[in-house]
Formats: sequence, C-alpha cells, structure tokens
Amino acid sequence: MSFFTKFVCGSRKYYAPFSATSHTRETLGEIARNIINQINIIKHMKSFLPLIIIFVSINITAQGKIEKLKNEVLKEGILLFESESASWYGSDLFFEKFTDREKIGGYVSYTEGENPKCIFLSKDENPKVIGTVTFEKTFNLKNATTDLTPREPTQLEKEYFALRVNALKRISSDTIFKHYKNTNYNLVPIISNNEKKVYVITGSTVNGVVYFGNDYLINFDKKNNVSKTSRLHKGLISVEYGDKEKQIVAPMHSHIPEYSDIITPTDICTTMLYQKFAGWEKNYVMSRKYISIWDCSKNDLTIMTMEAWEKIGNEKKE
Repeated sequence: MSFFTKFVCGSRKYYAPFSATSHTRETLGEIARNIINQINIIKHMKSFLPLIIIFVSINITAQGKIEKLKNEVLKEGILLFESESASWYGSDLFFEKFTDREKIGGYVSYTEGENPKCIFLSKDENPKVIGTVTFEKTFNLKNATTDLTPREPTQLEKEYFALRVNALKRISSDTIFKHYKNTNYNLVPIISNNEKKVYVITGSTVNGVVYFGNDYLINFDKKNNVSKTSRLHKGLISVEYGDKEKQIVAPMHSHIPEYSDIITPTDICTTMLYQKFAGWEKNYVMSRKYISIWDCSKNDLTIMTMEAWEKIGNEKKE
C-alpha cells in the first residue's frame, strides 16, 4: 500500500510517494533529507540561471556570426574557382580549334546558371564573340563543348568584359598594385547580388610554385566605374610542390589584423586550383580571432575561434 509523505522546505510543500511495507522510519527520514538537499541545490541554481542563459546566447550568437562568414566566403571562393577553371581549360580547348590568335581581342569567364563559360572576343571596335567554351560544374572535359560560331555578346557578357577592361586600366594606373618576378595577374570579374567586382590574383609563371597573397579587390558602381580598390593580403608567400623530398601536405599562412580575419575567397580559389596537383590535404589560415581550415578532399571549410582551437590543442596534450 502506498501513501504520500509531506516535506516542507521554506514556504513550499513537496509530496513523494512511498510504500509503507518497504521503508522503515529511518529510511524515510534519510530520503526526506536527500530530497530537501536536492531542492536546496535547485533553488541555488536558479540564481545562476540568468548567467547560464547569457552565456548560451553569446555562444549561439558567435556561432551564427561564424556560419555567416563561412557561407559568404565559401560562395565567393567557389565562384572564383569556377571562373578560373573555365579560363584555364577553356583556353586549351579553344586554341585546339582556333589558330588565328591575331583576331583575338580578349576573353572573359563567368558562370551562367549551372554552367561555367569562357568566351573569346574579336579585336573589332564592337567586339563579337568568336568562341564559347561551356562546362559542367564538375569540369569533366569530355562533356565540355566548344562553339566557334561568331555572334553578338549578350548584355551580361558585355558587362563582364567591361569590368575586365576597366580593371586592367586601374591596374596600370594605381600604385597599390605590386608586381613580382615570375608572376602575372589573373583577373576574375564577378557579378553577384547586385554587386560588381574584379578580383586580381597573383599567378605563377613557373611550374611547381603556388602563390598566396598580393591579391586585390576592385569594386565597381552600376556604370562599371571603379568605386574602391583594396588589398586582400599584405605580402606574398610562395609554396613549392612536385618535389617529393619537400612535400607539403598542409600549407599555412596568417592574416594580420588590418586584413581579413578569415580565409579569403582568393585563398579558397587558389587552394582548389592546385590542391590535386600539389597533393595537399588541408590549408590553414590563422588570424588573432579565428582559424580557417580548408579540407581539400571534401572541398569544405571549417572556421573556429582561436580560443576553441587552443582548447582542442591543450586537450590533446593532456
């Protein structure tokens, strides 16, 4: 037979069910004391509840900020990679079929829907498209198509080409741009979310060398006029690959406070372009606030605070 025993703690009353045949009075007294102790603990915890809520809220906010930064830089970095890949492979495929290079006035790459494209334009006063190379997102070259039918450029293609031409003019006249031996500039125009911009990436003219840094972002207004020019890294670092004795599986560089706290779209683009050739597994970019970790096998980005990263390192040491 069961009954309810009443306990009083402060101004509150608590009831607990017990079996009359299975508990002695001493046992009931011990149970009563345990329950009262637990109630007192709960009462004390209530005073810490606001602090716990604030801590959790701050943590959720921080995670939300990191996720937003990650999504933005990842999207932009992949756009750059698609554009540069279209330029790399598009040039090879185009020149296999088009041999009169004197007629070429320039090229530009962009992504339309699910298809990265590289187009080549004539030297005419009003340039015509004289070659279009279209890819799938996977860049399987067997599925790429090359069309040499002359045509008028679309309005979007005119916009991209104008950005490229105006960026070249700015590079030749602005002293912010630095030039290094055995390098050249790769221009990557992007039109996305009502923004027009051109990334300027330093590429190597020597096999077996990859450069990170000496890259820039040129922003344009709606009329394709330069509105702002910024440097994305302070300097330039080189990473060699191809030599088994000097094999690097995870390149790493750091960002100083005046520049980006996380990996840049140009860092992602360069890593994706070379990771298979170089045999990289990861790429680490560190700043005072964050560490960005690019997984080369998954093409995935992880960003965490330096505090969290150092905590993981300390736990591993223990």
